[in-house]
Order: sequence, then structure tokens, then C-alpha cells
Amino acid sequence: MSKYVIIGNGVAAAGCIEGIRSADKESEITVISAEKHPVYSRPLISYYLEGKTTLEKMNYRSLDFYDKNNTELIYATAEKIDAKKGEVTFDGKKTTFDKLCLATGSSPFIPKMNGLENVKSKFTFMTMDDSLALEKALKKDSRVLIIGAGLIGLKCAEGILGRVGSVTVCDLADRVLSSILDSECADVMQKHLESKGIKFLLSDSAESFEKNKAKMKSGETVEFDILVLAVGVRANVQLAKDAGAEVNRGIIIGTKMQTTLENVYAAGDCTEGFDSSAGANRVLAILPNAYMQGYCAGVNMAGGESSITNAIPMNSIGFFGLHCTSAGSYFAKGEGEIYEEKICGGIKRLYIKDDRLTGYIIIGDVTGAGIYTRLIREKTDLSGVNVDELKKDATLAIFLPETRRKMLGGVV
Repeated sequence: MSKYVIIGNGVAAAGCIEGIRSADKESEITVISAEKHPVYSRPLISYYLEGKTTLEKMNYRSLDFYDKNNTELIYATAEKIDAKKGEVTFDGKKTTFDKLCLATGSSPFIPKMNGLENVKSKFTFMTMDDSLALEKALKKDSRVLIIGAGLIGLKCAEGILGRVGSVTVCDLADRVLSSILDSECADVMQKHLESKGIKFLLSDSAESFEKNKAKMKSGETVEFDILVLAVGVRANVQLAKDAGAEVNRGIIIGTKMQTTLENVYAAGDCTEGFDSSAGANRVLAILPNAYMQGYCAGVNMAGGESSITNAIPMNSIGFFGLHCTSAGSYFAKGEGEIYEEKICGGIKRLYIKDDRLTGYIIIGDVTGAGIYTRLIREKTDLSGVNVDELKKDATLAIFLPETRRKMLGGVV
């Protein structure tokens, strides 16, 4: 019998529990959770504010998930790991482990800004508790300033727009969603968001605050009642670093989710693993990868065999009915072929290099996105694909007959 400990209680932790139980039905599992909630789907916090879901429907697994999996859930803050002794210290107490998984996630990054401490009504937007706290502050005439035009900031803007007087979003970047969209695609999304009533101040951000006034780097002054800080996130690596694990922007892991510490694994937003589309290590802080990494870690912790060698960045998100899906890696013009097509008020952009699809961005009709993602993940040689059809419509018809036969088990 082994003893497993998981630090963190997000999607990666749920995956780890299910991975362990796929190979070990009996041994003890303990989850140490700083958040005092059962595992839930974090991307739904904006939909809760928008009234499109409930707290109950945000649960990622049923409320009896822990009991069914013979798992002890402890609401506490992990303080120290001693990998050699196999001990975790939390809230002044200790528990032992044979195998440990770090699923510590990430935390909001809050830059230093003069006067920020004097802003009374300020919030971050990452957790259920963040959403509930922000909800209490919302009023019909509230002027909301959101710092950050990334995924978190824009989902917050969508969630609260119908409940406040105005929403202004600022960002030092020159475009919205700068981490996943190029300039032209970002322009499509920005115009859509502006048509719904969201105001943007781009290539600009707050430099200092005086109570409910933000002085921008441009010199402009923005008055607000509520401030939301959505500048970005940082992987929670301190526990691992203090324990002696190798860390960079995230906790360094191999294809089996093993850290550089013996018997210590890691999964989810806190990790830095191999991005097969870019051929380099990077933090892939997205929900599907978190679950897959957690499950993989769990299987290996329990003595099974599992590895992930084809992880890629991917995002699927929508704002006010306009969907956006992207995956893989992009490159500058001249480094390969960039195919672009205007579609149904949106845009499709494919990045093709060395007979492989390396990345794509689709805003609007995202039909076929799954096939594009598969081509990137599997590094499919496009010499076996009808590339002209691929550009227009991603269906099984793009594959040559012999390729389709292999995919469909001999049936054409």
C-alpha cells in the first residue's frame, strides 16, 4: 500500500486522483487544498456573474467525488515539502507521502503601482471567491476599470457588462488577447467587443492611483468605482523551489510529469513542460492540458506507465456569441505560408511550414477546428492531405484515400 498526497485541488488534482485510481484502487490519497471548495471549473466564474450558470453547476465533479475515490480532502495551506523524508507541512501539521503531486496552479500577477494600496474596491479574477467578492461590489451605475486585455480580463468584462454602468479595459499591449492573437485577428475581436459597449485603452495602462482615479501612462485620467487587476498570472513554484526542485517560469517536468525530485510529480498551470508544436519547454496553462497532465502523473505515481509527448497550446473561448479557437505556434511572414480567409464576419488563419500545420487562429465559425488541432498535435505530413481543401474546410475529405482507410480502420 502506498500513500499519495496531492497539493492543490483544481482540474489537475482531479485528473491525478483518477489517474491513481486507474492503477491503484485501495491506497490512501490525501488532497491539501488552500481553496475551501471542492474542485470546480474556473473558466465558469465569468458565466456565473453573467447569470448563465450556478455555483452548483460549476462543480467539475460530483460532490461525492472524494468519497467515491477514497480521498481525504483537507482545507489547509501547504507550507513546506521535505522530499527526502517524504513529508508535507501544512498549517503547522505534517503528513507523510510515498508519492507527491504538486498541482499548485498559478496566482495573479500584481505589478507595483503607486497608490494601489489606497484603492478600496479592487479585485483579482481567478477563483470562485474572487467572483463572489466582485459580485457583492457590482452596482448598476458602477464604472469598472479592468487592467489587462487578456483572457481573464476580457471574460471578466463580458461577465459584468450587463450588471454595471460602464467597463473600460486597458493594456500595455497594442491589441487584445495579445498572447494568442496576432494584430489582424485581435482587431476583429476588439471591434466585436466594442460593439457591445466595452471601451479599450490599448498601448496604455495605469501608472498610479489616487483613490478612485487612475493616472495612465499616456497622461489620461480614468475615474472608476471598481478596479479589476487582470494583468497576468504566475505559476506557483515556491513550494517546489524551496524543496530543491528545478524551476523556471514553471516547475520543470518530464514527459511522465516527474519533477527533478524523487517521488515528486507536478501537473497543471504550475508546470513547464514540452510544447511539441514549438519544440521547446513552456508553461501551457490551459484546462485540458491540466487534466491530462494530472491523469498522467497519477498513473505513474501508482506504478503504471503514461507519458505526454504531444502537448500543445490551445484555446477555445467566446465573447458575446463570437467564438475564437487557436492552437499551436505561429511565425512571422516570410518564414512559411500563412493562409488567411475572411469567414462569416470573422477570420481564419493557418500557419503552414515544412509541410506541416504548425498553428491556426479561427474567429467565427470554428467548425473543423478539431481536425486542425489533430494535425498539429500529430505533426501530420501534409503530403498526405489535400492542402487546398484543408485551407477551406477541415473534414475527413482532406485526407487522401489511403490515409482515410488507416484512420477509419480500413473503411473509406
